[in-house]
Amino acid sequence: MDETTLDTAHAAMMAAPENDTARLRFYERMADAELYLLLEAEPVDDQINPKVLEAEGAQYLLAFDRAQRLAGYAGDAASYVALSGRNVAAMLEGQNLGIALNMDVAPSAILLPDTAVAWLRETLTHEAAQVEAKIESVLPPKGLPESLIEAIDAKLATATGMAANAWLVGVEYSGGGRGHLLAFIDSIPRAQDALVRAASEALTFSGIEAGAMDVGFFNHSDPTVTKLMRIGLRFDLPQMETLQNTPRMPGSDPDAPPILK
Repeated sequence: MDETTLDTAHAAMMAAPENDTARLRFYERMADAELYLLLEAEPVDDQINPKVLEAEGAQYLLAFDRAQRLAGYAGDAASYVALSGRNVAAMLEGQNLGIALNMDVAPSAILLPDTAVAWLRETLTHEAAQVEAKIESVLPPKGLPESLIEAIDAKLATATGMAANAWLVGVEYSGGGRGHLLAFIDSIPRAQDALVRAASEALTFSGIEAGAMDVGFFNHSDPTVTKLMRIGLRFDLPQMETLQNTPRMPGSDPDAPPILK
């Protein structure tokens, strides 16, 4: 089976145990990944009964980053639900349960204790502060590590249809202060909170201080956008060609993870 992004991130983390960036990157990949959670039976009315693994005196839910890997562990007839890693972490709030990832079927097999899951959940629910400041001048982006650029690019690659595009620039504000700004153009209003979270997570999982980058939203007709496009670093967001009605699966709403029985 082809190597997955989780396999790659796990290998990098294990090869450099003292490297904070590698460890953060693994947790970021797990949060963004679609995980297949092994169940005792099919979900009923948004309630699920996950299969629990007893190991090393603790309990873990069994999760896999490919359906084929779950089948390799439990058989083709096994029941499961597909959830993002962030939804699994949210669902486990208040539970003394860890995550057993890819057990016995992949090089990225690892037992993540409940304390690690709690850390991930708290990191993902951190809310960025909202401020208002007038931009005095727009500058080319300088001095940001490549790891942050890669993290932003990876985050926005999953933000389908949330905005037309985004531009990273340096800014100077009226009254003093300078920094960097990630500017989203023609964003959907209801997606703005998600875009702020994506930018915040890109900072957090890159090991960069939160004050290193602000987030702003602009209409394409705003005069500032011309300056952004002239000197900024562009990020393209995938766009939806069609909207399809699909059955709602447990956990499909990021704000309402399924309920453990």
